[in-house]
Amino acid sequence: MSPVPRILLFALAIGALAVSALIQAQGRFVEFPMPQADSAPTTIALAPDGTVWWTEQAGNRIGRMAPDGSGVREFELPNPNSGPRIIALGADGHMWFSEHTGNRIGRITADGTISEFAIPTPDSQPRAIALGADGNMWFGEFRGGKIGRITPQGVISEFPIPTPNSGPRAIAAGPDGNLWFSEFNTGKIGRMTPQGRVTEFDLPRPDTGPGDITAGADGNLWFVELNGRMDGRQVDGNRVGRITPNGVITEFVMPAGTGSPINIAVGPDRNIWYTRGGVLGRVTPDGTITELAIPTPNAGATGLTAGSDRRPPDRLTNRLWFAESGANKLGYLSFP
Repeated sequence: MSPVPRILLFALAIGALAVSALIQAQGRFVEFPMPQADSAPTTIALAPDGTVWWTEQAGNRIGRMAPDGSGVREFELPNPNSGPRIIALGADGHMWFSEHTGNRIGRITADGTISEFAIPTPDSQPRAIALGADGNMWFGEFRGGKIGRITPQGVISEFPIPTPNSGPRAIAAGPDGNLWFSEFNTGKIGRMTPQGRVTEFDLPRPDTGPGDITAGADGNLWFVELNGRMDGRQVDGNRVGRITPNGVITEFVMPAGTGSPINIAVGPDRNIWYTRGGVLGRVTPDGTITELAIPTPNAGATGLTAGSDRRPPDRLTNRLWFAESGANKLGYLSFP
């Protein structure tokens, strides 16, 4: 055998051992089918008592269940075709969510009582939502080109982003007390103070399509760069990015493969994790990436969480939960 094949086989063997060791270290996959067909569970958030909450974009519902999968309840939204997208825990202990096509921000209590708050800008397409250090919920208006703030009482304020048609796709609270957001259409990461002052940082390459963003355990912000045709744009990302509070950006190329990364979160091991089609990816602080296949084929994984929900990770469980929009399931990867 020639030296080149030997080297290749050795590299493949090492890669296989690394994945096997990772699976053993993280535990096992557990999956739960949705009660209703074609619900398309989208994103997940965890309550302090461990209760799992999720949005059903296609089903137009908010779901809730116990950590063991029991006690599933689904709550219909008051208005049809609201398109619930991102869900996150608020400072008031309730769950808050964006209604992407309904142009509203929603709040649901533990007993399923839903309140909705209309966004002043018409057809703003709210997508991302996160709890800020100030105790308010902050959200991005994808079409409106603004960042919104809603108080626990439901009072909404809006702050324009300096770059027109920026397409804020995701938002997270940073360890510096500011809000950080991705500008999908213009290839930038933005930073906003609680008073609404914005600083923008250009990504190194054009058409990178920055998407979901979260605060990492290392004090930096981490984000995914989407790939392919998304929201009317052809983007060439397929990377995980890191930006320091001072705006220094580093990119890490994902393993070759089809599809696009979708969401990102801090895992129970305090590493960065992301979803991409049928895999979960792990990113260590030095940018080393390993991917694990989800048991169900064509899972179409979207949102994931271990409890931090786009905030500095001060509340993490020992499970990494994820939504399988394509397979109509929820699942988790357990950790020791």
